[in-house]
Amino acid sequence: MAELNYNHLRYFRAVAHDGHLTRTAERLNLTQSALSVQIRKLEERLGHALFERRGRALHLTEAGQIVLDHADAIFATGEEMLGTLRQTGGTRQALRLGSLATLSRNFQMEFLRPVLGRTEIDLILRSGSAGELLRALEALNLDLVLLNQAPPADALRPFVTHRLAERTVSLVGTPDRLGHAASLADRLRSHPIILPTLDSSVRTGFDSLADALGVRPKIVAEVEDMAMMRLLAREDIGLAVLPPIVVKDEIAAGVLVEGEQLPGIVETFHAVTMSRRFPNPLVRLLLQPAITPAEA
Repeated sequence: MAELNYNHLRYFRAVAHDGHLTRTAERLNLTQSALSVQIRKLEERLGHALFERRGRALHLTEAGQIVLDHADAIFATGEEMLGTLRQTGGTRQALRLGSLATLSRNFQMEFLRPVLGRTEIDLILRSGSAGELLRALEALNLDLVLLNQAPPADALRPFVTHRLAERTVSLVGTPDRLGHAASLADRLRSHPIILPTLDSSVRTGFDSLADALGVRPKIVAEVEDMAMMRLLAREDIGLAVLPPIVVKDEIAAGVLVEGEQLPGIVETFHAVTMSRRFPNPLVRLLLQPAITPAEA
């Protein structure tokens, strides 16, 4: 079998980063046809198409994204050698993760712990809305997405949802608010409440619980971001409805305390991947403790 031609790989890398064959050809002082030939030879050598055309732009296939990751690592190593930089380890590998912007940072740190501090891994983190992150996952720009709700089933988008964990939800507040004995119903009647927004499963569960208790709580804030809920609870504007993991540092320091656990209400954490022919092996490392995946 013929060896890999690194000139072909270099041309492919240039086109992949530009996303446009004509622009790359002009930058490299080549004809477009000559550059196309180089890319086609690399595809023939690897046995996979590396690009697909959408309109006038080129987009990487799944195989193309894998090849680009390796090409970046190969040429980065060459640049280090030429710069006489001391090598700090083996080949670096990229791991691209997306997380819902409102997701608990403490949970994210727990999930990422198996790869934190590993110098051979380039950890790339992105946050955004569920829609933005799932589109990036589908486009192979992310390897994994962390969400607090499983995406809807869709036969056209082969998402795989891994149920990572469930965390109980409690009333959380300052010691002054929770330092005396009271029933759950009395606490909900006598204190202002900080709640997630209406599109949250936790909020749905809380509204059902309040109705069952015959309580109409005074809602002082409706917040999408758990980090903001934590800050509002610290400012003592009311009792927050939160998984205690979100405020574990404040609880450990005594700034906040956990009150009653809310029966039947949990925050669920999911990791979403794509069904891929060439999965990133680092994803498996992160998902080893996960429950058996369910197609979504």
